[in-house]
Amino acid sequence: MKINITEKDYGLCINNPNHFLAFSDFTVSDGIDIIENVNIVKSKNEFKATAKRAETFNQSEGSYIAQATESLNYFYNTYDDLSIFTFMENDIALENFTDDLKVANSPKGFADARINLSNVIYIDKVLSPKILLKIFRTVTATKAKVLADMALPLHIQNILNTDDFLAVLSNIPEGDGELDINNAEYDDIDFDELKMRIADAVEISIEDAFEKLGLTFGILDYLVSQGILIGDLVEAGMELVSDDDITPELTDRMESQILKSLSDINVVMLLASAMRLEEDFRANRIREFDTSDYVYSDEVLGFAIANQIAGTKAVLNYRRYIEAKPGIIWGLPQIIDDAFAGLIAGCVSKIFES
Repeated sequence: MKINITEKDYGLCINNPNHFLAFSDFTVSDGIDIIENVNIVKSKNEFKATAKRAETFNQSEGSYIAQATESLNYFYNTYDDLSIFTFMENDIALENFTDDLKVANSPKGFADARINLSNVIYIDKVLSPKILLKIFRTVTATKAKVLADMALPLHIQNILNTDDFLAVLSNIPEGDGELDINNAEYDDIDFDELKMRIADAVEISIEDAFEKLGLTFGILDYLVSQGILIGDLVEAGMELVSDDDITPELTDRMESQILKSLSDINVVMLLASAMRLEEDFRANRIREFDTSDYVYSDEVLGFAIANQIAGTKAVLNYRRYIEAKPGIIWGLPQIIDDAFAGLIAGCVSKIFES
């Protein structure tokens, strides 16, 4: 069945003159609806304002559901009888931090910024309300799993899909008169096969959305997620340097060396390993062990980072930093503190080589 898409500057309408059976969490919706139009409109997220704006699409008396949004940026993918529309709201953009490093930022600040990836899914079959509800749950669970598996920086996770929306649409049974959805005849489907196709389509839609939005994340974003700023690392590095040696030139060289080290793939891999280990142990994902056990592998990571940056001298210097835990190192979790002690020990050693 062919559906019609109408785009205007204030919204988008997905129309089926033969009507949809819809299950949604839209701003204007009764949950299960028999409708002609699905409206995504620029409006405040409140019932009256959204309904008023949506009515401009409904020149006839066609029934509708409507969702308020701040962005009409969308795309859709079609797979035989399955179409998935993905609507993207995004306040995050990548900024150049150095020639080699970027950072994700927002003019709104991370307290107010949002990334919402929302969907309207249409299955060109006659499906029952029960099946629509099962599909709704499948989409919700798949989105949560895919986004969790991406292991995005914590401050990005906190602003992701805080106000997303979802509608699942199918055809209605043919017939004259008022439809009795409880006693109607529906297509016989293999739900397991349909569920798998929908899950694949949702995963692809999320991957496509991040690509279209240009959203990627690097080592600086993961530092931000740990509350670590470059200035904090510079200060920690200078704490164990003799006061007579500290000059503006030296602190500038320290900052440059830290940024240079964060452009070294080997350093980044070791830091990322430490942060992921910390996350896994903190969440008790390794059943047989916890961080109350004595471990020294975190120190091995710190040694490796220091050595990668400045060799044997840095390895010896590392011991001073891990024992003193200067500045921000003191407040970092057990595994991460060793890794970043290795980073600043290596950088301090490097700038004193010449």
